[in-house]
Amino acid sequence: MDVLSWTVFAIGVPAVLFAGVSKGGFGSGAAFASASILALVVEPAIALGIMLPLLMLIDVASLPAYWKKWSWPETRLLLWGGVPGTFLGALFFGWANDDVIRLLIGGISVAFVAWQLVQAAEWVVIGERPMSPTAGVTAGVALGFTSFVSHAGGPVAAVYLLGRKLSKTAFQATTVIVFWAMNVLKAAIYAAMGFFTLETLTLNLALAPVAVLGTYLGVRAHHVVPERVFFGLTYVLLMVTGSKLIWDALT
Repeated sequence: MDVLSWTVFAIGVPAVLFAGVSKGGFGSGAAFASASILALVVEPAIALGIMLPLLMLIDVASLPAYWKKWSWPETRLLLWGGVPGTFLGALFFGWANDDVIRLLIGGISVAFVAWQLVQAAEWVVIGERPMSPTAGVTAGVALGFTSFVSHAGGPVAAVYLLGRKLSKTAFQATTVIVFWAMNVLKAAIYAAMGFFTLETLTLNLALAPVAVLGTYLGVRAHHVVPERVFFGLTYVLLMVTGSKLIWDALT
């Protein structure tokens, strides 16, 4: 499908708005749904290439609200693991074809929802014991890999940071600074791998105001909207898009 078609733009607007709200106000854990949505209508590499500059814009728009409110020990460990994890993701992406990537993105989407349901049922409880530095670096590796191949590092970061018992604002600020740094690294690799084109960058310009608006709404929602409401809608969205991507990959 033509990247500059009205169909891609129409789907991109709600996808980017959702990413801004998620990253700006709810720990970025579900912002990767935006790439899942776009991957329904364009090739996975194109979807990732479209979203990364917008996610970086959202990061920059979010930083002032959370500047220096992050927890540095957790930030450092996630970045130590995140750098090699990102390069592992690049190696995997260079090997895999589009259907494998669709299957992975769809699988991560469905697995995210399943994990949330398991936690809600209290079959697994996070935070009873503080996670070790080794767990932080390991989470960083997984974060870097999943972030590169599907912009889905948020859930991995959330599992680790919830185990560190951070305050709501410190949790949010830590995700903002970690993903800002990781996205800068990803951008350099994406550029080298040809993920960015004149068409994707043109679409980025058109969608940039939507990203900023979504971030503003997310920062405001951080203080007034119950997380249960936001993530309830997110789980439905991820289950539908993830299932569709898996179906497309296997048929």
